[in-house]
Amino acid sequence: MHATPVVGHDMAHDEQHVHEQELGFLRKYVFSTDHKVIGRQFLFTTLFFFIIGGWLAMMVRWQLAWPGAPMPLGKLLPKAMAPGGIMLPEFYNSLFTMHASVMIFFVIIPLLVGAFGNFIVPLHIGARDMAFPRLNMYSYWLFWPAAVIALAGFAVEGGAMGGGWTAYPPLSVVTEGLGINCWLIAVLLVGFSSLAGAVNYITTIVNMRAPGMSFFRMPLTVWALFITSLLTALATPVLTAAVGMVLLDRTVGTSFFLPQGLVVGETMFHGQGGNPLLFQHLFWFYSHPAVYIMILPGMGVVSDVLSTFSRKPIFGYRAMVYSLSAIAGLGFVVWGHHMFQSGMNPILGTTFMVSTTFIALPSAIKTFNWLGTLWGGTIRFTTAMCFALSFVSMFVIGGLSGIFMASSAVDIYIHDTYFIVAHIHYVLFAGSAMAIFAGIYYWYPKMFGRTMNELWGKIHFWLTFVSLNGVFFPMHVLGMGGMMRRIYDPTQYAHLQHLQPINVFITISAFVLGVAQIPFMINFLGSLRWGKVAGDNPWQANTLEWQTTSPPIPENFETIPVVHHGPYEYSSPLTDEDYLPQTQDVGVASESAHGH
Repeated sequence: MHATPVVGHDMAHDEQHVHEQELGFLRKYVFSTDHKVIGRQFLFTTLFFFIIGGWLAMMVRWQLAWPGAPMPLGKLLPKAMAPGGIMLPEFYNSLFTMHASVMIFFVIIPLLVGAFGNFIVPLHIGARDMAFPRLNMYSYWLFWPAAVIALAGFAVEGGAMGGGWTAYPPLSVVTEGLGINCWLIAVLLVGFSSLAGAVNYITTIVNMRAPGMSFFRMPLTVWALFITSLLTALATPVLTAAVGMVLLDRTVGTSFFLPQGLVVGETMFHGQGGNPLLFQHLFWFYSHPAVYIMILPGMGVVSDVLSTFSRKPIFGYRAMVYSLSAIAGLGFVVWGHHMFQSGMNPILGTTFMVSTTFIALPSAIKTFNWLGTLWGGTIRFTTAMCFALSFVSMFVIGGLSGIFMASSAVDIYIHDTYFIVAHIHYVLFAGSAMAIFAGIYYWYPKMFGRTMNELWGKIHFWLTFVSLNGVFFPMHVLGMGGMMRRIYDPTQYAHLQHLQPINVFITISAFVLGVAQIPFMINFLGSLRWGKVAGDNPWQANTLEWQTTSPPIPENFETIPVVHHGPYEYSSPLTDEDYLPQTQDVGVASESAHGH
């Protein structure tokens, strides 16, 4: 049915593209150009910031459950943040702003794209490394100054950025304090880091695939990262430019976003006709696609895991690819649904409403195809599989709540309430984070040559799954009850006082969720030394990374592999085993067996 094309692949280049074997410690482990080392660097770094982002969230939740009560260990904080351990409103604003910023810019995106992308993409497509190894290294080392500068805002006068991760002008322009400048510079740096990575992924996937690895033989993780990189390359420069313009407004007196005659308190600002609404358009032109930058790689990872552990081909492989592409394409024309309250023309709002609703179609295709993959499969309930199943179910909840927001009439009512907080966390924590955990448990043997403990993995899964629903599902109720997001003390509002027990329940669940990550960290670190030694292919999977050693040798493969099949040939009638590695030649185009 299908030919076995040999894509444009420079074999001579691959054979010559060999890293130096004798490298000093700094070149081998710190300033490495090996994609596998850089992937591990991103993994360890982002897990560290995952702890920081989670800790910030715990403090936010403490304040919402017991406003005005001294925090445990709160007296260790400076008086400018929490005198007597009691959180000040300004510090609270910084906490929720930095929690969102850390999780988005320094955890979810770099973990899914930087860690998994770097480690997996060359292995998945049969390449020896990324197309631009030094650019790859620079993308990682731009990450660190960005993160340090962002967090340094807590140490400067005025505190860290407290205007929300949206940084809307004129607030972000007229508010004094170096913390906002720190945040803006950090976002600029991390934007350049993302762009460097995106250029590398696109070039690598287009030009360095192994012989036989046609586009429609690539694993869905590679497809997802390829499409994500296109999104990043097209959308990130817009945010980077917008943030740079805010920084210029604050520092050199330009007036891109500062309107004429603006008066705040007793101060008149001498703007020259700038438009704050322009920033909202620019910000959401990036930030809505950014939601897909944070979820599409997870969809790819979960697709790989579901197929491997259900021992079945992905149902509707090409439909999954087209759905990924459709979600990404539609993501560029829906940014206005974040601005229904901005006074836009109702006809324009209707176009954004319709285009946003259309995203439900490719999303539903993916969900039904995942279910079709599971149907009739021989399911192996490994920890990775449990997290992948959790991703699918939680993504459905996050997706369905998103349909509410697509409607301008409903969105105007629930905008800036906790319903939005529930939605975004069902997508990004209950969704993306579940995919991240699935990917870590799945590829840990390939990364480190050992497997993580399954018992502790299951404990981690169940504690996380139950507690995250305890945290985020009741937020829908708070939102429908009118509780505003970014609120310091809900007990000050009569219409929210009867909801306070729900806030207490959410906070206790959040603490359980935080504690639930301790088994994971112990398992992750302990397995580096005491984990069961993994073979080359412990999951009996088909894709190319499992056809080399665990962990892979410096150039990934002894010889560049030749690909004969698609990546999901499980339970194939062409072999006695229930899997058929992409490198195994059975003499016929086996894709036809499953209609790829």
